[in-house]
Amino acid sequence: MIAPNLTLHPGDRLDDYELEEIVATSGMATVFRAKDVRTGEQVAIKVPHPEVESDPTMFDRFRREEEIGTRIDHPGVMKVFANPGRSQVYMVMEWLDGRLLRQVLNDEKKLPVERAVKLTVGICSALEHVHANGVVHRDLKPENIMVGPEDEIHLIDFGIAASAGARRLTFAHFSQSMGTPDYISPEQVRGKRGDARSDVYALGVMLYEMLTGVVPFSGPNPFAVMNDRLLNQPVPPREIEPSITPQLQEIVYRAMEREPKNRYASAREMAHDLLHPNEVGIAERPDAEQWKTRRSPERRRVLLYAALVLIPLLLFGLLLLVARRG
Repeated sequence: MIAPNLTLHPGDRLDDYELEEIVATSGMATVFRAKDVRTGEQVAIKVPHPEVESDPTMFDRFRREEEIGTRIDHPGVMKVFANPGRSQVYMVMEWLDGRLLRQVLNDEKKLPVERAVKLTVGICSALEHVHANGVVHRDLKPENIMVGPEDEIHLIDFGIAASAGARRLTFAHFSQSMGTPDYISPEQVRGKRGDARSDVYALGVMLYEMLTGVVPFSGPNPFAVMNDRLLNQPVPPREIEPSITPQLQEIVYRAMEREPKNRYASAREMAHDLLHPNEVGIAERPDAEQWKTRRSPERRRVLLYAALVLIPLLLFGLLLLVARRG
């Protein structure tokens, strides 16, 4: 695995940590498995790429992720350890054994109902704690869920999370500011910041995927995928996997309501229904019955939602260019 502009390599020493191997790389950072020479324990070291340190917006995101990870203390959230004496910017995180939920789904395609429900309840528990601490993840997806050997879960990567009271960051990169097209909530598509119910929506999409093996919305490009959730209804999960009960399908629908006010108000409410399906009433959903009728977005609407992303990106680029020339 090769990271862009890599300045550290396996075998290097970084303060009190011996870097052993690269385990992940992204547009923002490289993650190493490392050993703390003081304790002999395994840790994960996240080192931002040099271009991130020179980009105020992206560097602010890195700092925010560190601050949130240090503050949140829950077994379902990856811990970040305070490290005030470091010689350069990097993040020290707990080492987690397991696989990403994305890897689990790639290998198994879809999960048995009992396992999908168990994993979702675990994610709800972590989300409830995160939300209670004034944090919204905003980029929940299988790539950001670590599944342990006993199916315990950990939320990871709070790079675009929003803290209550924090200033809103400008859009420097679409995928790193608004979430991921397959899981992003309708309100985020419309350019709103999103709240805890946006995370509930993303979790509903993940539960749909775990149960059926497919995501509920599709399209030839990210904008088409985002528009699909604004215009059309997903294929009912029971049409794809008949073992899904009507109550469980109703839970998926409630989590994925297009309007936030109609969704579960909290992850705790969603977990309660998953644990007590006999208490779940089945609502009449005439819109859901129209899933075979697919509408295409008007050209103007596609351009509008594209502009929500592209205009801030262009403005940011111009401001950065002016700042570098100044």
